[in-house]
Amino acid sequence: MPNEVAVTRRHGLKAAAAAAVAGPLLTTAGPGRPATAAEHAGALDVMTFNVRFGTVVDDTPRWSVRRPVMRELLRRERPHLIGTQEGLYRQVRAIQADLGEHYDWIGVGRAGGSKDEFMAVFYDTRRLAPIEFDHFWLSDTPYVIASNTWGADWLRMVTWVRFADLAQGGREFYVLNTHLDSVSQYARERSAELIGATIRGWDRSLPVIVTGDFNAAAHDNRVYDLMLDIGLVDAWDAAASRGPAYGTHHAYRQPRPGGRRIDWILTTPGMTTHWARMNTFSLDGTYPSDHLPVQASMTLG
Repeated sequence: MPNEVAVTRRHGLKAAAAAAVAGPLLTTAGPGRPATAAEHAGALDVMTFNVRFGTVVDDTPRWSVRRPVMRELLRRERPHLIGTQEGLYRQVRAIQADLGEHYDWIGVGRAGGSKDEFMAVFYDTRRLAPIEFDHFWLSDTPYVIASNTWGADWLRMVTWVRFADLAQGGREFYVLNTHLDSVSQYARERSAELIGATIRGWDRSLPVIVTGDFNAAAHDNRVYDLMLDIGLVDAWDAAASRGPAYGTHHAYRQPRPGGRRIDWILTTPGMTTHWARMNTFSLDGTYPSDHLPVQASMTLG
């Protein structure tokens, strides 16, 4: 069962992770994987994706139309790790079903339990084994469910997971997935500060990957500066090769070159990012979301 309703469960996964490391290793090779992936044995393929919540009455196209497009995109790419934002419970369950039997996910609704939107972390169970995880809210009272003290327009939260990489002998690393407020710059800045304090409290010897919709333009907002001040590196800038750059929130329209990049993958400096790209996949003019998924392939270091 996915760990979708566990608000705090930071222990009890280590034995399962150890067993997975000792067991046989299967690798993922999706048909849509860039050719360069084969050049970097053991690289970890990561995606951040605001999937657009599925209950907007006047949304065009609606989730029922977008889901088959998203299914095709995810099956082509099959990242080892996906941080999603905005997915409602039924959408998260649908994404898991569409990814297939080798994927699981961890998350909780931002209003608690299965209510509201999830910052879900999906992972390929053949490659990654969770060791511990937790959730917290972006507020002065981060462990009070659904707390909001900074004037954010919506509830905002974080889901993080400590994984063992089965392709690297159980090498451990952290993933933190979030979605910052779309209205309040103050709330975004306070959120970045809290995320930084959290990361500084982790085992500093382990790599960290941060995925999210930050609702702030890279290189043009103090939130971006705060995230880099934590000691993180922008995987897009650090990548050895990159695809074309677009505004990552395209609102179901044809992506605009050189627009605001508000969806980021960040890492600690010791990691190597081989390539990064924004995925513009669509079917018959229908996009899977109003955001482009951002992808990167990296080695933990």
